[in-house]
Amino acid sequence: MQPDRPAIDPTGIAGLDDILKGGLPSGQLYLLEGASGAGKTTLGLQFLLEGVRRGETVLWCTLSETESQLRSTARAHGWDLAGVNIVNVSQAGSEGGALQDTEYSFFAPGDIELHDVTRAIMDVAARVRPRRVVFDPFSDIKLLARDPLRYRRQLLQLREHFAGMGATVLLIQEHGLEQPSDPAGEGVVHGIIGLYQAAPDYGKPRRRLRVHKLRGVDYREGFHDVALKTGGLVVYPRLNASEHALPEDRAEIASGIPALDQMLGGGLDRGSSLLVMGPSGAGKSTLCSQFALASAGRGERAVIYLFDETKRAYLARTDGLQMPLRERIEARQVEIVQVNPAEFSPGEFAHMVRAHVEEQDARLVVIDSLNGYMAGMPDESHLAMHMHELLTYLALRNVVTLLTMNQQGMIGESPSMPVDVSYLADAAIALRYFEASGAVRRAASVVKRRCGPHEVLIRELSIAPPGVHIGDALHEFHGVLSGQPDWRGRNEDLATR
Repeated sequence: MQPDRPAIDPTGIAGLDDILKGGLPSGQLYLLEGASGAGKTTLGLQFLLEGVRRGETVLWCTLSETESQLRSTARAHGWDLAGVNIVNVSQAGSEGGALQDTEYSFFAPGDIELHDVTRAIMDVAARVRPRRVVFDPFSDIKLLARDPLRYRRQLLQLREHFAGMGATVLLIQEHGLEQPSDPAGEGVVHGIIGLYQAAPDYGKPRRRLRVHKLRGVDYREGFHDVALKTGGLVVYPRLNASEHALPEDRAEIASGIPALDQMLGGGLDRGSSLLVMGPSGAGKSTLCSQFALASAGRGERAVIYLFDETKRAYLARTDGLQMPLRERIEARQVEIVQVNPAEFSPGEFAHMVRAHVEEQDARLVVIDSLNGYMAGMPDESHLAMHMHELLTYLALRNVVTLLTMNQQGMIGESPSMPVDVSYLADAAIALRYFEASGAVRRAASVVKRRCGPHEVLIRELSIAPPGVHIGDALHEFHGVLSGQPDWRGRNEDLATR
């Protein structure tokens, strides 16, 4: 027989509740730490407003912030604080008046002030009888205590007082490092949540959240991306692909181009990923558009994420090639999402992909390109690990994923990749330019397929209405992928190719 799970207080932030496996255990004391601007006050307000929504009595305590400042913050998010009891305990003594500004001759003034503030907090709580309490900033109590032992004693006293009335309490403290800053309070509180932010050289601040401690709860460990938006704090739990697996679907999907499907050994497997790599202009995006159109033709949804170019430019190219992508978009079979990587974190992007897959049933995902994804977030570490987890998730959801990678180098140069991610994909197609008979031409070859056999021939590729054309194998050439092939056939045949 399993023990009963303690009562839970949802925070009102879906992503944070997911990390906490439902919310914060009720009737406990928690520390919320973070640097200035990390979103602590916003999180505290969301926690109280969720209590109001559930019909609970809630209390906001402060020593420094005025009620008008707090309401101004709430208005910026479009919130109404009706139902939230707000008290400045520096102005509310045990009798409801201001704390007396008295000179003390025997006790240190700091000791007397701390005692008075603690008593005021308890008196207000006894009068209001709240179910949820936020104290912002609780750092003021630590400053009044001066001594870690005295501070710990006050924490214990408050914990027992609020536990007696079954209140869940958030104590907000200022801190700028990525480790809990309060050894004196670590053993007293039931849990510690840290909020962090960093300013990259370009783009908006990157915010993250980490649960350092939560007794009795199997929470999601590690760092999770956070966005502070109008309307509140949004938390994007770190993606764990293994939690989202569906039964395996071993079917193959076609590209709509018989010759290309032949090169791939019949098509792409459900749940597999294809990396299309080559120099700029070689046809990577157009090839992906062809797969998206074929997906729509089967009655399946496809989504294309653009990191390098605008949606307008992308559609102008497909219009010029007479590819009916715009029609499929209007029919809601294909969606194009223009992503500004300077405004997105890896966790936020993974959350967006999940929403398209789980809520809109997207069966094909195009990421164009990996260069834009990685170059747009240079201050993020472990981007390859983020992408690996995302591809694993899509594979377990039986979604076909197409990735483009722009390689440096044109004709006569050995193309190179800015980062080696070829190991992430299940299949890979290399596109190349080559020169022949006074013309610049394109070639395509499948260089990898994990799930089965594939054609090893190098074929000519051309782009003209209505899209991508795959020609014959280039038997008479040697060194096509290097960009400087040798002609091994008859000269009279060269001019006709």
